Amino acid sequence: MRLTAFLDVPGQGNLPPLARLEKYAFSENVFNRQIIARGLNDILRDFSNSEEDFLTVMEIVVRLSEDAEPTVRTDLMEQIPPIAVFLQENRSNFPGVLADYLTPIVVRYLTDPNNQVRKSSQEVLLILLEQDLISQHDIENKVCPILLALSAPDSDDEYKAEAVNIICKLASVLNKGTVERLLLPRFCELCGDGKLFQVRKVCATNFGDICRAVGQEATEKFLIPKFLELCSDNVWGMRKACAECFMAVSYSASPEVRRAQLSPLFIRLISDPCRWVRQAAFQSLGPFISTFANPPRAGLYIGEDGPLSIRPPARGLDSDFTPGSPGTGSCGSTSSACSARPVCTEPDLPTEGTSAGTSNFLCRSSSRGMMGNSVEDSALAGAELTRLSPEASATLKLPERNDLPVNSHPGPGSWTCPESPEDVFNNFLYWRTPLPDISKDLEELLLSEAGPREEGCSRPEPVQNSCVARSEIQKVLDSLQEHVMDDPDVQDPSPASDNQMALSASSSQKELSVARILQSTDPGEPCGGVRDPLETEQRHLPAPLEENKSKLQDVIPQPLLDQYVSMTDPARAQTVDTDIAKHCAYSLPGVALTLGRRNWHCLKDTYETLASDVQWKVRRTLAFSIHELAAILGDQLTAADLVPIFNGFLKDLDEVRIGILKHLYDFLKLLHEDKRREYLYQLQEFVVTDNSRNWRFRYELAEQLILILELYNPHDVYDYLMHIALKLCADKVSEVRWISFKLVVAILQKFYSHSESALGLAFVHELIVRFRHCAKWVGRQAFAFICQAVVSEECIPADQFVEHLLPSLLSLVSDPVPNVRVLLARALRQTLLEKAYLRNAGNPHLEVIEETVLALQSDPDPDVSFFATLQPKRRSTADSRVLEERN
Repeated sequence: MRLTAFLDVPGQGNLPPLARLEKYAFSENVFNRQIIARGLNDILRDFSNSEEDFLTVMEIVVRLSEDAEPTVRTDLMEQIPPIAVFLQENRSNFPGVLADYLTPIVVRYLTDPNNQVRKSSQEVLLILLEQDLISQHDIENKVCPILLALSAPDSDDEYKAEAVNIICKLASVLNKGTVERLLLPRFCELCGDGKLFQVRKVCATNFGDICRAVGQEATEKFLIPKFLELCSDNVWGMRKACAECFMAVSYSASPEVRRAQLSPLFIRLISDPCRWVRQAAFQSLGPFISTFANPPRAGLYIGEDGPLSIRPPARGLDSDFTPGSPGTGSCGSTSSACSARPVCTEPDLPTEGTSAGTSNFLCRSSSRGMMGNSVEDSALAGAELTRLSPEASATLKLPERNDLPVNSHPGPGSWTCPESPEDVFNNFLYWRTPLPDISKDLEELLLSEAGPREEGCSRPEPVQNSCVARSEIQKVLDSLQEHVMDDPDVQDPSPASDNQMALSASSSQKELSVARILQSTDPGEPCGGVRDPLETEQRHLPAPLEENKSKLQDVIPQPLLDQYVSMTDPARAQTVDTDIAKHCAYSLPGVALTLGRRNWHCLKDTYETLASDVQWKVRRTLAFSIHELAAILGDQLTAADLVPIFNGFLKDLDEVRIGILKHLYDFLKLLHEDKRREYLYQLQEFVVTDNSRNWRFRYELAEQLILILELYNPHDVYDYLMHIALKLCADKVSEVRWISFKLVVAILQKFYSHSESALGLAFVHELIVRFRHCAKWVGRQAFAFICQAVVSEECIPADQFVEHLLPSLLSLVSDPVPNVRVLLARALRQTLLEKAYLRNAGNPHLEVIEETVLALQSDPDPDVSFFATLQPKRRSTADSRVLEERN
């Protein structure tokens, strides 16, 4: 009952409606005042036809807001959001009412002595702010002043804690300049409140939102110092809150601050003496690592539609670097190779045993430097340049020679030397770390036999001779074992392959001698013979440390990665969190995306450990994201490292297999065609589940198969997928059967769209045998539905439908089960008769269809006759034209 009806009850005399409203609003009976407060929304709508009456009601609302009873004030406050929405919708009729009447009430209630009233006003204020119902002017001039007063140092402690929470929420709806000018100074002051830890806790919890609101410059200037203090707070809850919002803070900081200040701070939180802090830090570790992501460098990016995509290779490469061009990129006996323009590229293979801080940057134009231990062969590397993986080709540039930077990596250990194209690719430069220098006698011997130096290879004297030396020992280089793979930019050499290459390098004394000669003239050595001391130190690392070198990379601070991979340590589950492995698995795709596929070797062991975890929820997490990881790694690494794990998940618990099944199409489409075909037989294993009642598992399988059809040729679909579809069509659960019927139609469409009519006819015959002549009525009902869907989707030619399917469909008119005849009536009346080719006057099957429809219209079952008589859908323009021609 609306409140106006309550006001019209008998016994009110001749009082007008507004007078009766005022009488109840200020009655001595609290119950009457509560009823008016709870019905304000209806009252205002009823009096909205007259502006004068409406403003009179608003005056009553203002007076009612001053009621001494807290319950009345609370009830009134709860009505303000719907009233505000109504006023916003009718702002042309009532401009300024919200700002003049309601906003002051909400603001005043923020200081109400009753706790319940204050809580209600805070909730209402946030609702109005989120729905943008309060103007920026009112926020700055009415809301912010009261919040700043409540959060002042001399303010009441209870009010201060409440005000700081609203200030943090308010930052997300105000523009950047207003937040920085009005709220940021007070927020920084509250972060250091030594009196109330609750205030600091609210600040720490919402720190990321404030950083996002003010931007990078203000974050680094004002907020990062406060964040450092909060992360060192004596109260463990403060440090825990900081760990939880660490990723949001990191996103608002520059890469330099992120690496230099936030990373060491995060390591401290991971090592915090409080277990709850360590737990929160480890949960945020993966998200924090993801803030170091550099999509252009990784060769991956998120498309506009959401999925992960591979950055396409760069175009317009120099003509010298065409596939198959001999000698490209090597300094051999031809002068064209030596005069080739240098290429600025960033390889994806990491230097063995070196990281960003220790790698020796070569004399090249690359802005990040070239790693010195690739498995590419120099004789083919130039020819393969245009077929680099996307992450390498995305950074390919061809700068002019005089535009090349002289110093590619300034800082300690940096050096300068001119560029020479013969140093772009070299076996020993990419094949192994440089070997120690030997006497120059052998070098001088070879150089004396080399003849005049070739044009375009001029360099300072110590490096200049290397071009001639390489031309003399080209035969030796050609005799070395080739290490060219299909996609060298995504290949991560395993320890076994590294050892094999090392044995191959040392198998011949002649090869060792040549390597030493090249070492003395290697362009990777700093000009003047000065070698990076860190590189020298790493060359003599003990054996255990050399094994750990495979975990090194240069994308994120190494301690962060070390802590991340340690999350699989069973000791962490005992000392930190029993679910720590699950958190590691959940964030692994993000960490892999950050590191890029060239650093997959850093995560490979961790991923395998997680995949064999005894907790099924850990394996389930990996199963749900394995398709995302496959998109990051590419087909070669996926085939080598993910497919075995994928195969293991196929035989796992249903809770794990559902993760695989949910994205089965997304994973299979990333595999090479040959590898993809191996799963044709295994797909039928999804039909069997641990629990037969788990029908949603089979439903998901049918949905995935509809997508998977495009990945296989019609013969594979007929030999493997068709039988799975027929089995699902006979499922005990109707939902599974209905989605399977759509799968059957998609299979027929696959056959005929690829001109495989023989396979299509064989499948049609199978459908007739299995469903039309099925002993169970659900099978015959399924046949009617399939025929209707086939006609609706036009997946087979009309002449073949009327020849092979229509007679069997029409024979269902005498089926003893009404449910079957109902589906037949719907198929004929709603679908077949809507098709122009069946309503053509010359169609010999039209008369038979119409006779069947007439028989169904006189069916004793009312449902059958109803659907047979039901008017068909509106005909299209084309169908109407056919009918006109027919008449």
